[in-house]
Amino acid sequence: MAAEGEDDWGLCPVDEAVPAFADAPAPGTTGDGLRTTLPTDIIGDALDGTEQDQTVFQGNVALSRGDQFLGTDRLTYDSERGTYVAEGSVRYQDDGMRVVAERAEGNQEADTHRIENLRYQLTGRRGSGRADRIELTGDKGALIGSTYSTCPPSQRAWELRAQRIDIDSARGEGTARNATVRIGRVPVLYVPWIVFPTDDRRRTGLLYPALSSNGRNGLDYRQPIYLNLAPNYDATITPRLMSKRGAMLGGEFRWLYPEGRGRVSGAWMPSDQLPGNDPGRYVDALGNRIAADQLPDRNRGQLQLEALHNVSTDWHALANIGWVSDRYYLQDFSNSLFGVASYFLRSEVGLFGRGRTWEAAVSADYHQLADFTLTEGNLPFDRLPRMVARWNQPFGRFVQAGVDAEAVRFGHEVYDGGSRLDVKPYVAFPLEGASWYVTPRLAYRHTSYQLEGDALSRATGFATRNGIAPTPANLAPLLSRFADDAPSRNLPITSVDAGMYFDRDTTIRGTRYLHTLEPRLYYLNVPFEDQDAIPLFDTLPMTFSWGQLFRDNRYTGADRQTDANQLTTALSTRLISEDDGRERLSASLGFIQYFDDSRVVAVGEVPVARGRSAWITDVSAMPSDRWMLNASYQWDPKERRQDLASVRARYLLGDSGIVNFGYRYRRDLLEQADLSFLYPLNPNWSLVGRYYYSIDDRKLLESIAGVQWESCCLAVRVVARRFLRNRTGELNDSLQVEFELKGLGSAGQNAQRVLRRSILGYDRDDLYLVPPSSVTRGQPDRTPDPTQ
Repeated sequence: MAAEGEDDWGLCPVDEAVPAFADAPAPGTTGDGLRTTLPTDIIGDALDGTEQDQTVFQGNVALSRGDQFLGTDRLTYDSERGTYVAEGSVRYQDDGMRVVAERAEGNQEADTHRIENLRYQLTGRRGSGRADRIELTGDKGALIGSTYSTCPPSQRAWELRAQRIDIDSARGEGTARNATVRIGRVPVLYVPWIVFPTDDRRRTGLLYPALSSNGRNGLDYRQPIYLNLAPNYDATITPRLMSKRGAMLGGEFRWLYPEGRGRVSGAWMPSDQLPGNDPGRYVDALGNRIAADQLPDRNRGQLQLEALHNVSTDWHALANIGWVSDRYYLQDFSNSLFGVASYFLRSEVGLFGRGRTWEAAVSADYHQLADFTLTEGNLPFDRLPRMVARWNQPFGRFVQAGVDAEAVRFGHEVYDGGSRLDVKPYVAFPLEGASWYVTPRLAYRHTSYQLEGDALSRATGFATRNGIAPTPANLAPLLSRFADDAPSRNLPITSVDAGMYFDRDTTIRGTRYLHTLEPRLYYLNVPFEDQDAIPLFDTLPMTFSWGQLFRDNRYTGADRQTDANQLTTALSTRLISEDDGRERLSASLGFIQYFDDSRVVAVGEVPVARGRSAWITDVSAMPSDRWMLNASYQWDPKERRQDLASVRARYLLGDSGIVNFGYRYRRDLLEQADLSFLYPLNPNWSLVGRYYYSIDDRKLLESIAGVQWESCCLAVRVVARRFLRNRTGELNDSLQVEFELKGLGSAGQNAQRVLRRSILGYDRDDLYLVPPSSVTRGQPDRTPDPTQ
C-alpha cells in the first residue's frame, strides 16, 4: 500500500508504451531552460549531400540540443532557418515525454515541432497514450485525437480519450477537452473539460468530490477546491451540502518558511437544521432530554491552528489552538471513535528550549468542554501560565547534579485556582564497571502554594469534584483542612539504582544469539508528610506498569509526593540475533516490596499496604520476520487476582496482508478485544475487516467489513462500517464506495483513509513509524475535520 495521498504502482508490470532510448540522454540530465542558448548537434552514418543550405543525413541520425533528442532514419536539416524534417522510425525525447512516430518536422530556432501518428510516454509522471499528431512549442504541447492512461498498454483498465489534450510541462498539468473516460471499453463519463497532473507538483483546481448518504445528513456532497497560492503556502476550500442539514463551508490554509510551518483549518455552518429536525438526540449530563431553548445554536463551526516557529537553534515556539462552537459538535460531526474518546479540547501556546544539559519552557494551556454528557466541573485545570526548567550537569566521572523546577498558575471556570512552585535539586553518584552499575541519588523537593478563594469555597470545590455532597456536616472537617491559603511541603528523596549485565553466545535451532541476563534493584526512601491540605490541580495516581517500578513518585504532577520505604526487584533477559541484530525475545519480571504502609493517598485511591506489589511481566517476541507478539500481565499475590492482562499479536501475510489481534483487561476499568485484518485473496482482490468490542460493557465499538480490488492503475473499495458515535451508546452505520483511477483521481468516499486508521499495518510503512508520545508538547486534542 502507498502512503495516504500517494499512488501505489507495485502491481504494474515493466511495460512502457515507449521504452527508453538507448542512445538518448536520461531525462533530467540536461536543463530544458538552456535550450535556446545551446547549439544543435547532428550525427549520422552518412551525409547524402547539400542543396541550398539543406543537409540530408541518412542512417542512425541523432539530433540533440539541451534536453531534446530526436532520432530517425532520415533527416533533412536547413541550417540557415533551423528547420528539419525527420522521416522513418522517428524517436523524440525531452524532460517531459518520450515519443515514437512516423514523421516529425519542426524549427529548432523557434522551438516548435509537429509529430504525426505517434505513441508517447510521460517521463515526469506515469502516463502514456496515442495521438494522431502532437504540436510542441517550448514547454507546451497539444495532442490531437489522443488518449491518456496510467495503465500499461497490455492492461488498459481505464483510458481518457479526447479530441485535444494540451500539456504544459512547465506547469506540470494537462488539459483535456471533449473527453470521455472509459473503463475497459465502456464509456462511463463525459466531460467537456478536465485538468489532470503530469507530474507531482501542486496546482490550483478542483479536487475530486466526495458523495455519500446516511440518515443523519441525507445526501452529503463535498467539493474541495485547491488553491496553489505560492511555492510555500496553499489553501483548500471545501463547500459541502447536506440535504437534511444545509450548507457548510470548510477550509484549510498551510504555510512553510525556513524558520517554521503552520496550518489553520476550520468549518462554518450558518444554519444547521439537525437540532431542529432531531431534538431528541440532545441530552444533558444525566441523560435527560434538554429543553428547546437549550439546543445547540444553528450557527456552528470549529477552528484549529497549529504553528511552529524556530526562534534559534535551541528555542522554538508552538501554538496549537482548538475550538468548537458547542459541546455537541463532536457528536454531530465526528465519524470515528475520536468523537467518543475526546471529551475536551486542549489549546496550548508556548516557547520551548533545549540544550545539551538543560530544558526550559514557558507555556499556557486552556481546556474547552466538548462532551455533552459532562459538565465544566469535569475539565482539567488550565495552566495560565506554566514555566518549567530542568538542568543536569556531570562533574567529573562520579558526580552528577541537577534541578527540576516548575512554576504554574492554575485557573478553572468553576473551582478556585492558585499558584504552585515546585523545585527539586538532586545529586547522583554514578559508579559503574564493564558489567555492573550502582547509582545513589539524593534529592530534596520543595513545593509551595498560594491558593485563591477562602476555606469555604475551597472545601466546597473539593467536595463537588470528588462526589461528596457539600452539606454542613461534610464540609465541617474540610474547612480546617483547607484553612491555610499558603501550604507547603519539603521532603528529602533518597534512592539507589543498581544492576548487573551478563551475556553469552548461544545457538537455538541453528541460529546464533546473544543471550543477556539483567538483574536490577531499586531502593526508594521518602519520609511521610501530611499533604491533605494541598489541593489536587493536575495530579493523579499513575497506572501501575513496568516503568513505575523505577520511579520516585507514583503520581503525575507535583501535588502529591509519595512516602516510600520500598525495594524493587527486577530481572530482564533478551535474545539478540547475531545475524541481523534484531531483538527476537525480550522478557522482564519485577515487583516492589513495600516495607511500610504508604500513608499518602489521593482521593478515591486505595492505600498501598505493606507487602509485595503485583508481579509485573512484560514479554515481546519476534519468532520470525512475520510474527510479532507482545504480552503484559500483572498478578496481585495478596488478593490472588489478576490486575492487568494485555496481549497483542501481529502476523504479516504476503507482501501486503496483515492480521492484528489485541486483548486488553484492567480490573474494574475495561475489558476489550480487537481483531483487524487485510487478507489478500490474490494480487488483485483482498478482504478487510475489524471487530472492536467492549466485553465489559457488552458493546460494539467499531466493526468493518469490506472488499477491495486493485490493479496497476485502478482500485475499487466497498466498505460497510458500524461504529460508536457518542458516549450514550448510539451506533452509526455507513456504506462507503470508492473508485480510484490512479493518476487521475478518485470518486466516492475516502474508504482508504478509514481503513488506514482502523487497521494497523493497512499501509505497511505505518508499522515502522515511531508511535506518538503519551504526552506530547504542543499537540492538543484535534477536532474532527468536517471536510473529510
